[in-house]
Amino acid sequence: MIEERIAEWRSHARRRQAIDGMDVDELEDHLRTQVAELKEAGLDEEEAFLIAVKRLGDLDSLSREYAHEYSERLWKRLVVTPGVGEGGVGWRKEALVAVGLAVAAGVAIKVPELFGLSLLEGTELTQSFYMRNISLFVLPFLAGFFAWKRGLEPAGRLWLAAPFIVAALVVNLLPFTPLGDTEVLAVLHLPMALWLAVGVAYAGGRWRDPQQRMNYVRFSGEWFIYYALIAAGGGVLTGITGVIFGAIGLDVESLLTSWLIPCGAMGAIIIAGWLVEAKQSVIENMAPVLTLLFTPLFTLMLLVFLGTMVWTGSSIDVEREVLIGFDLLLVLVVALLLYAISARDPQAEPGLFDRLQLLLVICALLVDALALWAILARISEFGFTPNRVAALGENLILVVNLGWSAVLYARFLRRRAEFAPLERWQTAYLPVYAVWAWVVVVLFPLVFGFQ
Repeated sequence: MIEERIAEWRSHARRRQAIDGMDVDELEDHLRTQVAELKEAGLDEEEAFLIAVKRLGDLDSLSREYAHEYSERLWKRLVVTPGVGEGGVGWRKEALVAVGLAVAAGVAIKVPELFGLSLLEGTELTQSFYMRNISLFVLPFLAGFFAWKRGLEPAGRLWLAAPFIVAALVVNLLPFTPLGDTEVLAVLHLPMALWLAVGVAYAGGRWRDPQQRMNYVRFSGEWFIYYALIAAGGGVLTGITGVIFGAIGLDVESLLTSWLIPCGAMGAIIIAGWLVEAKQSVIENMAPVLTLLFTPLFTLMLLVFLGTMVWTGSSIDVEREVLIGFDLLLVLVVALLLYAISARDPQAEPGLFDRLQLLLVICALLVDALALWAILARISEFGFTPNRVAALGENLILVVNLGWSAVLYARFLRRRAEFAPLERWQTAYLPVYAVWAWVVVVLFPLVFGFQ
């Protein structure tokens, strides 16, 4: 394994030797010495190689360029958490912090019960409260975990706390009508807005670095997979617990529904984030495989949908549930595109899967255009409502993202541009979604009222 890594590094060095006049053999000796010393210190070959290349980068521009050019690969290969082996926090301490924050998130969702707001009550007021605050029960703890782990400066932590404080004030002080349109829109958009704040903590405050943004994209995809696996396991645990206690005549349904499920769901968000950090290599192949599986399936589904619309002459219904479904579909397409980009070797030649990705983007773009046409027609006929304006804004944002992505992908496939601009475009566009989410959460109630 280590010889393959060094051979890759040497191949890169040979290409630059004629330009810079460097002594590749001497640099390789330094690299091997560093690897040997790090292995003696207890690191495995992969860890030792990555750290040795980083240290060598302090001596010559070649290794700095190599580390930058192959940073996507380095992120996916890293097995230990950032900082371990280089004076960072220990694994056990990090695990204790993660578990402590998970417990805190589980407790947080039960605190309102001290003030008479029971999670199991069926009143609209209680449902409204928990819906508006659900992301605030847990995402501040996840952001705090990364702020601690990355060693965020005190000033950075204050800036990080600001969006959570603003969100708490907005959703709890504005006089929303329980389960009204603007409240439901706020509930749907607030997690998206705050997820970007978690990303700033994940990046250690260096959100402007495109590579940090792409790393957060990778983290988000893998976090989702881990959380889904934990949730599935939690469902099995809950079911079995009810069965075995029922076998001895004890009804534990109330305990499970009021404590285990809500507290476990909140705590699992923190634990999933920690697991992605601690065990990145365990799942490094799962997300790309899922992308390979679902890209052709989504493409086929959209092609059949478009063909059916043409064949039957049907138009898109623009009721709220339908609009949410279409937006979710388009967001999933963007997610597939993002994760395919994050898992792809930027130096690889265009291939069949790239053409399939472009076809998926074009199909999604056509569906988005049809949805936009239906929304505009509905607005011109019946006027503006919070749901229609929210859908209009989201579809406009998506059509810009997908449209320019299609252009960049087409240029890459025709070998008129490199792959890097497509990756930069996707990561640079992420804040647009967060800004729109904040607009819906904060401004929509003021513009359209609280109904």
